[in-house]
Order: sequence, then structure tokens, then C-alpha cells
Amino acid sequence: MLSNPSNHSRQCLYIFLAGPGQRVDVSFTSFSLRGTPPDGAAVGELPACVHEYMDVYAEVQSSDPAELINSPFGGRYCGPIPPRRRISLYRAIALSFYTDKNSTTPDIFEGRYAFINETEYEIGQPVIGSPCSYVINFAQKRTGAIISPTYPGAYPKDMSCTYQFIGKPSQRVRIEFRDFDLFFGGPHCPFDYVRVFDGPDNTSAVIGTYCGQQRNLVLYSSEHYLFIHFSTLQRTANTQNRGFKGIFEFSESFVKLDFIRENDGMHIRGSECDQKILSKKESTGFVYSPNYPFPYIPKVVCRYFVYGMQDAQNLERVKLEFSIFEIPKGEHKDKSESNCTDGYLKVYLKGQEVADAYDKFDHELCGGELPHAVISDGPRLVMVFSSGELQGRGFKAKYTFETEYKIPGTAAPDGTCSFTYRSTSRKKGEFNSPRYPSNYPSETNCSYVFLATPNEQVTIVFDHFKVKADGANTTGGAYGASVCFEDWLEMYVLYRDGTDRFLGRYCSLTAPGPVESPRGAVGIRVVLHTDLENVASGFKARYIFETAKSVFGDCGGNFSGEDSGIVTSPNFPANYDGPGKGLASRACNWYITARIGYKILLNFDYFAIEGEPATRGCAAAVMRLWLSPDSDMPPIEMCGEKPAMEHWQYVTQGQTARISFTSADKAIGAQGFRIIWTEVQDTPVGSSSTISLLCESTYHFQCLTSGYCISERLRCDGVKNCGPLDNSDEMHCLGSSRRHLQGGGSLSGSLHGINNGEPMHIPPAPLPPVSVPPHVCINDTLIDTDDLNDDLFMSNCERFSSGDSV
Repeated sequence: MLSNPSNHSRQCLYIFLAGPGQRVDVSFTSFSLRGTPPDGAAVGELPACVHEYMDVYAEVQSSDPAELINSPFGGRYCGPIPPRRRISLYRAIALSFYTDKNSTTPDIFEGRYAFINETEYEIGQPVIGSPCSYVINFAQKRTGAIISPTYPGAYPKDMSCTYQFIGKPSQRVRIEFRDFDLFFGGPHCPFDYVRVFDGPDNTSAVIGTYCGQQRNLVLYSSEHYLFIHFSTLQRTANTQNRGFKGIFEFSESFVKLDFIRENDGMHIRGSECDQKILSKKESTGFVYSPNYPFPYIPKVVCRYFVYGMQDAQNLERVKLEFSIFEIPKGEHKDKSESNCTDGYLKVYLKGQEVADAYDKFDHELCGGELPHAVISDGPRLVMVFSSGELQGRGFKAKYTFETEYKIPGTAAPDGTCSFTYRSTSRKKGEFNSPRYPSNYPSETNCSYVFLATPNEQVTIVFDHFKVKADGANTTGGAYGASVCFEDWLEMYVLYRDGTDRFLGRYCSLTAPGPVESPRGAVGIRVVLHTDLENVASGFKARYIFETAKSVFGDCGGNFSGEDSGIVTSPNFPANYDGPGKGLASRACNWYITARIGYKILLNFDYFAIEGEPATRGCAAAVMRLWLSPDSDMPPIEMCGEKPAMEHWQYVTQGQTARISFTSADKAIGAQGFRIIWTEVQDTPVGSSSTISLLCESTYHFQCLTSGYCISERLRCDGVKNCGPLDNSDEMHCLGSSRRHLQGGGSLSGSLHGINNGEPMHIPPAPLPPVSVPPHVCINDTLIDTDDLNDDLFMSNCERFSSGDSV
């Protein structure tokens, strides 16, 4: 017990001096100095260690106490945490104990020391000027230990040690670190580190830089040189890590790297025989087992990392085809079965190596049977070859990098972006643009073909759509070649005679409406085209094959031999609805045919279908209007809402019109539409201000504003048949029903239209109060009510015979 009643400073110095060829090993078995250092290893020159502490010097070159001031300081310790074990760098260790407490008991600290042989630390030929650098030549040692300067004690600060391994040209060098414990300052090891070079000095290629704790760290040189640099940071904080210990070996029996062909693979530095193969864009080559074409070496493990391209423009997958394969199987004890218990080739197709999940392989191959070709699920394919104890010829395989589109479906065998979907294979599914939801690549053309059986139809519904159209003015909806000239999507109906019918071109945010192939068609083709500049996320869509409906769909009809009619959406004026449960769509098709020499005038009296062409398209419900069904012109595609003040009317190019309304299973419903169609004479004679010709028949009425010639029977029927801006056919009506103006006979008739998708008989509408038309002929006399074009109508009156009606 040390008594110090006056609290004077007391210092005790312990110097351990080993003999020549020896070092000092000091470790503490108990330690309880008064003081409160921070918890953990970073203790040292802190204000808490003021009244009682232990200073450690493990790099003492002289036993003279006066020389301690010139020796590197190893740290100051107090509290309950003892200094880590220390091995002297030279022959001496000094411990300095300080206290100013009034009494000190013997149990305040206790430790052990030993003088050990320093031969273990003499790795090779010492490098002059460095206490821990060596040259190791195969001529002196083919195998041996490599150890940090003071292992297993805490290594010194501000150290730089090198280890140069020199073999003969036929050899390679193997290093195995069996214990590795360095301070970890981050993944880049900015403080303490071991850096390994694949060559004779620190200008050679770096195999790797290591710090922290490493397990199973085994490194190989590519040739007969290897260089290791161990560096520790100059700092105030104490070091607590023990460094490293391992073994080295020079050998001619390590795998020769000539089986890695220069044009194909690249040896991964530091490995015995691992290689990396990177795509050169849709390139191809071969991989071989070690020592190929000769039998492979037993007990060898080689890994093959075959990586396709993956960037904003490219995405590839790997196809592997074996042409030679012989890896002997292991045998069970009863010899009744064989499996891959000896040598094997494991194949990983899903990037398992990223998570180091080598236990989750996709294929384990062995034996003499040629394996089937395999294709990676993504850009990575990895193989692990383990030769076991039995020798075999090994393998040869061809790898091919193919463009990966990430599109479900049956891909074209030539690797192009062409996919086929057959009803006989699958009744419904999804398809998408390349790499969706990531951006599709530029300069790409993709084709999607959907083929139904003779008694089926295919429906396509788009759930997401964004196709680049930077240069387009798409405020009214991105349809057609004049708007979509950069990236675009097109759709075609396919027929059994090999012909197709163009449906439309789409881009920007204007999603195509749901499409149902017409009865008698073989299917639908979708085409995506992208140009050289800029990209977008593309599209995602669904397809469904269903039993074919009638030519009119779920509702609709055929109209011919009629003067006029009305077409409405299902349930109008109530909201239309979607298809029945389990069905993909509900479709209504109307076919309107005029007499020869006539056209169809379509007047949109009301229109409200969910969707908005400019911002989201018509993905849930759509109307398509064919003004020339027999030509190659695509239909007009419509959704959204017609403002009350706007007037929409269309005239067919020939004598037929087709109207199609399709709602998808995701439709929520809207009021729909009401369309008035009227048969008009083929060539309008002009406006009321330029009338120069009369309608061809006295059974026609000539609209005053639009100039159209319509059936006289449509006058005063309560429907504006002349168009939205012309109500002349409803002016100057004489009574509550149609009339002959001569002979007193009554004129009756009807309209045919659609209610809930079914044809219906529409009775004549009540007529306005009796009025006199501006020009009528009674008993060959012109009655002029508006004094308009008397001479023209007088000549017309002269043609009337008794009993004719206007």
C-alpha cells in the first residue's frame, strides 16, 4: 500500500527489457484506476484522467528512462478499462503510473509480462530504414506467416509497413488473412488500412484496400509478384485494434489464367480464377472451365460474372448455351443414385450475388448430360464452378447478350422487340412498353400482335400512357400523324386475309380508348415507335380474349332505307355503365347506310363521355366515328364533354357511317350522347345566299342556311334535321302533324333510333302551332310570305301538278 497523506504527486516507472532476439508481451489482468474516462476504447489524454492514470510506451528503442520523452506515446488510461495487450515493437515496453491520491492499494492494477521470441515477426529480408518492412522471396520461403508488427497486441500509430513477395515466373502468390482487425473509418478506409497491389510495388494495379474486421480474406496474385502496404494514421486517440495475421504461399499449382480468353473475359484481381465478362452491346463469346480443354484441377472454385448492359438506353439479358459438359457426379453410399455432392456448376439468374445469396442458386449442374440453355432474369448471370475431388473434362458454353425489353409475352426468336399473344396460350394478361415503369429506350420499334381463335374477339384496355411528344401541340388531344411525329403508338385491326385496318396513332398523355376487335377479324396489332431523342415512361395495358359477340356488339343496330334517326348511348339520358361482371368491355356498333346518291349528316345534340383527350385520353370509354368505313382512313376518336354552346356535326364521305361506343371495366359512367343522323343529298347546293340549283326532287326540302337537301317528310317533325345552326325544317309548320298542302291529305311517318342500345320506334314529335312556310304552292299559285327569291319558286310552282305536295 502506498501512503500519500499530503497528496503529493507520485510516479512509478516500469520498464520491461527483453534480450536480443526477443520482444516484450504485456497484458493486464485487472485494472481499476480512479478516474472516469469515456466508455469504450477511445480513452487517453482526457481531462478525466488527471489524478491517477497509466501511460504506455510500446515503441521504446532504449532502456534509458530519459529516452521515453522521445518515444511514441502509446496512450493514457484510467478508470476500469485496461489498456489492450501490448507487444513491443523493439525490445522494451515502459509503463508509467501516476497518482496524487492519499492512498493507493496493491489491487489497483495487475498484469503479466513475458519475453517472447521475435522470429515470428521476421517475415523475410528486412528493408533498411523500416522496422516492419520485408522482402519475401520464394527462394528463401515458399510458405510462411505474415503478421502485423505488434500482433496480437494493439498496433502502433503512424506506421508504414510493406511486404514485397517475389516468386518465379511460373508461380502465383496466395495470401490468406486468418485474423484481421483494423480500425474501421468507413468503406473507403481513409485512416488505417491494408492495401494489396497485383505486382512488384505500389505502382501496380490495386487488388483492394481493406480495414475493419475481415473474415475469410484470401487473395491471389495474377502473376509472380505481390505487394502489401500496411498504414496507420498519426493521431492522438489510442489504438485498440490488434492488426492482422495470415499465411502466404508461392505455388505453381494454382489455376493458370489462360483459360480466361482475352477477348471474352477479364480476370478479377485478387481471385484465383474468378472472371468478369461485360457486354459490348449484344456481343457473344465463350466461357470455359479451368485448364480447358484439359481436365480441370481438383478442389478449385471459380466464379463467372457475366453482366449485360444496364443504363438509360440499354438493358440486356444473358443467354447461356452449353456445347461441352462433363462434371462427374458424386455417388451415394448405396450407389443407387448420383447427385452433385462432388463437383458442380451452380447457375444464378436473378442477381443473387448482389446480396451474397449463393445458397439460392437457380440450377445445380453436374454429370455428362448436356444442360438446356438458360436465360437470366435481368442483366446478370453468375456461375460458380467447384471441381471437387473427381476430375472431369469440364465445360464449354456460349454466352449471348440479348436486348431485354421486360415485356411479358412470346418474344420473337430473332431478339427484336416483337411479341405475340395467342388466345390458345393465354386468355388474358398484361403488356407494356420496354422496361416499364422505367423509361423506354430511344430509337426502338416494338410490335405486339394479339391473335384470337375464329370465334373470339380481343379487347385491349390501357391503364397507363405517357409517350413523348415534346414538339407536339396536343392541347386538343394527341391523335394522328400530324401531331404524333416523334414517339407514338399505333393500333391496327388484323384480318384473316392478311390485310389490316389502321385504327389510330397516339402520343403524349392521350391514352387510346378501349379497343375491341370486330367480329371476323383475327386480332389486333399494337406498334410503338421511338425516335432518337428523349423518352418517357411509356404504357401499360391489358388484353382479354372473349367469345365473339354479334357484329353489333352488346348493343347497336343497322339502319338503311330511313330518312333520319337518333342514336343514343345505353341508358340515355341516364348514365351508361360498364360491362358485366367478369367481362372486359361493353361495345355498341351502329351501321348507317344512305341511298345511292346520298350522304349521312351527323349532328351531336349532346355528348358527355368520361375522359379528357388533352390530359388523359379516353382510356375508360370512347366513341369512334368512321365517316368513310370502306376507306383506309382511321376513325375519329372522341371523349370528354361537348360544351352547350359548341356545335358538332359531321358529313360522311360516302353513303355509309359507322359509330362505335366502347366502355371498359374501369368505366365509372357518364350521361353519354345523343346523335341525330339525317340522309342528305350527295352534293349540297350551297348556302341560302348562293342557291343556284334546286334539290333534285320535289320530295326534298332544301335547308335554308346549310343548303342540305333532306326528305320533305322530315319537315316539322320536331327534330332539327338541317344541322345545329339551321332550324328551317322546323319553321312555318301548319299543324300538329305532317300534312299535304294540296288535296287535304295527312302525312304521317316515324323515326327509328336506339334506346339502351336496341332499335326502337319513335313516334312523330308534336308539331308547333300551324304556320305557313315562306313559299308554298297552292293551285299552281305562289304564296310569298317572306318575299324571298320569287322567280325561283315560281318556276318550281309551274312544275307542280294537281295533288303534289311540298
